[in-house]
Amino acid sequence: MKHYSKILFLAAAFTGLVSCAVNELKEFPVEQPANLAAYEYLKEYEVLKNYVDRTASPDFKLGAGVTAGAFINHGQEYLMSVSNFDEVTPLTEMNHAAIVDNKGKMSFDLVKDFVKDANSAGVSVYGQALAWNQQQNNKFLNTLIADRIDPNYVPELVPVEKYIDRTCIEIVSQDMVSAAWDTQFWIMCPTEFKEGDAWEVSMDLYALTEASPGTQIHGATAGAYLHWAAVGNPQFKTEWSTWTASGTIPAEGKGGYSIAFNLNDLATGNTWYLDNISFKLNGVEQVVNGSCDDPNATESFISKEYPAANPSPARIVTQYKKIDMVEIPKTQDVARTCVQVVSQDMASAAWDTQFWLYFPDSPMKEGDSWEVSMDVRADKESYAGTQTHVGPGGYIHWAAIGNVTFTTEWATYTASGTVDSSMNTGDAIAFNLNDFQEANKYYFDNISFKLNGVEVIANGSCDDPNGNANFIAKEYPAGAGSPARIVDHYTIELPGGRTPQTPEEMKDTLTTAMDKWIKGAMNATAGQVKAWDAVKDLYAERVDDGSRFYWQDYIGEDDYVKMAFSKARAYYAEADVDGDGTADGNDPAELKLFISEGGLENAQKLASLVAKIADWEKDPNVKIDGIAVQLHVNYILNADAQTAQETAIAEMFAKLAETGKLIKVSELNIGVAETAGGAELAPAALTEEQHHAAADFYKFVVGKYLETIPAAQQYGITKWNTSDSATSATGLWDANYGRKHTYAGFAAGLQGE
Repeated sequence: MKHYSKILFLAAAFTGLVSCAVNELKEFPVEQPANLAAYEYLKEYEVLKNYVDRTASPDFKLGAGVTAGAFINHGQEYLMSVSNFDEVTPLTEMNHAAIVDNKGKMSFDLVKDFVKDANSAGVSVYGQALAWNQQQNNKFLNTLIADRIDPNYVPELVPVEKYIDRTCIEIVSQDMVSAAWDTQFWIMCPTEFKEGDAWEVSMDLYALTEASPGTQIHGATAGAYLHWAAVGNPQFKTEWSTWTASGTIPAEGKGGYSIAFNLNDLATGNTWYLDNISFKLNGVEQVVNGSCDDPNATESFISKEYPAANPSPARIVTQYKKIDMVEIPKTQDVARTCVQVVSQDMASAAWDTQFWLYFPDSPMKEGDSWEVSMDVRADKESYAGTQTHVGPGGYIHWAAIGNVTFTTEWATYTASGTVDSSMNTGDAIAFNLNDFQEANKYYFDNISFKLNGVEVIANGSCDDPNGNANFIAKEYPAGAGSPARIVDHYTIELPGGRTPQTPEEMKDTLTTAMDKWIKGAMNATAGQVKAWDAVKDLYAERVDDGSRFYWQDYIGEDDYVKMAFSKARAYYAEADVDGDGTADGNDPAELKLFISEGGLENAQKLASLVAKIADWEKDPNVKIDGIAVQLHVNYILNADAQTAQETAIAEMFAKLAETGKLIKVSELNIGVAETAGGAELAPAALTEEQHHAAADFYKFVVGKYLETIPAAQQYGITKWNTSDSATSATGLWDANYGRKHTYAGFAAGLQGE
């Protein structure tokens, strides 16, 4: 948008405020565009909440998403929200991650200050979210379910040999038989040693056992002893290191030509390695090919390995031996009926080992919608690409349902899309299990594959070992697929000194943690916050990147939901708000608890949610007062797509009305995008026409809600991001709190125009 010039509206413009708030609303700055003619009309508008028909919608609450910290500082965000809205929702500050620290300690200080300020200004607070998979303190929660550590554990270690590429000298010594010089190594020099010659030595050293052998001065022939002292005691460590020393040739070394290393100074057997050897006399290099790169240039390096009696050219190898002490893994069998596919190291291609979902009776047709869900794990973290086939092995296209990531823990993979021309006629989805080139074991369970909402996979839970016609596998070196192997258990490796918690233990631990969290939230706010998102995003697309914590994976979906609603209501009634140690007698009937979901424009998702609500409410302790709709959408510049979107929203409101539940649009944002599913356009990219189009869409959504939802079910609408950012034009105000065309559109929707 264009640059704005500032116009101030005085407090008199803000009608309906309580007296204590009015004292603070001396001047709320509202900026107007430089192109004043296009925006001049906006300054004639009243505050938004004045456009709510309180006679037709007596219980309707116009809400705003706000930043709690900014709100209690009584700046522009505070002035805007208390003047325009009936209710405020903290964007993040009432969530688990903002309140619970890494040790589980809860601090509600900011929340209490926020609630107090909101109540003082005459606006209510909507709480979110008690049970959610986002904005949780994942570190603390993962600590609760971590393996138990045995402080007295002593690992059982075994030596494991491996060979590492490096060209170097290798000398193997046996246990000393008679003398330190049973095994020896010599550096041979072409120059005779003279008394007082300055010598310098440098070399890279490594041995399987640490040792510091002595050195001697010998003559022109290896083994021709002259003197017991030479260049000191080189330090061989169990990792490569560079050893250096310097000095002068003693009188006893006069006439010498070589340095001997007595490798049986260490009386037990050892393997010694040397590289990058440098020996200088009076600053002149005496060693040929000290880097060992040329296996033919060995005249400088001589060795004797017992029982050999005579020295010979030292052995140059291209790999050295390393011994690691490795803990013997502990294993545990886990009972679970599932598909198992075993891969070997990749021989030639990613499809050496494959697994297929096979549905020959329902081949895909272009334009079909598909959905897949399955639980997956593997012994090693890995991944697999997918292909479309006609029959297992009948490749037609390299892309299918995306790339599947496998971890050592069970995780649910979900994806959806539309069959395009490349997938047409396909009746099998192939997983290329040698995309990960190492040998591995893969497991699949609870497999669901739908076309146009209809299940086409039989026995997805794998409970019937005979019902595996839909699951085909090829394990290298087999050339063709056959019915996949269904097992009743799998084996996991247990970390040493650690004992994984059982599913029952993790459920109990997290149930206790959630109970404490809900009780804390109710104690901190009960009697003052009378409406909450009790459960949020239960059926949102799953993201397994570590940023989210899915309580329901451990507690169970049904128990998780029922607990959130039943505990919230119980603790609301029991809350000790004034801190005197007794319940304050809050009426649980006052509390309104919502289940909050996005994407309910999808009729199938909405129908599934409504069915689940009915199921949960069979429990007499569970009452779900309402459904909160997260509506983050864009006005689509493609006219057909926009029409379809408006139709879906209208149908959603109609179906929501039929539930008889309170209906709240808990998060309303509207931007602008060129296509369905396309990226939102930034404010600077929008034309005046597009700003007006977004305004009209706000008018449509708000008006359709008020038109369709019966007054008794109208809890209200919360505008989520009230002002624009640099990348988002979803606000009713710009980034400087100047009214936009969307303000007028929203007001028109409230008026039912």
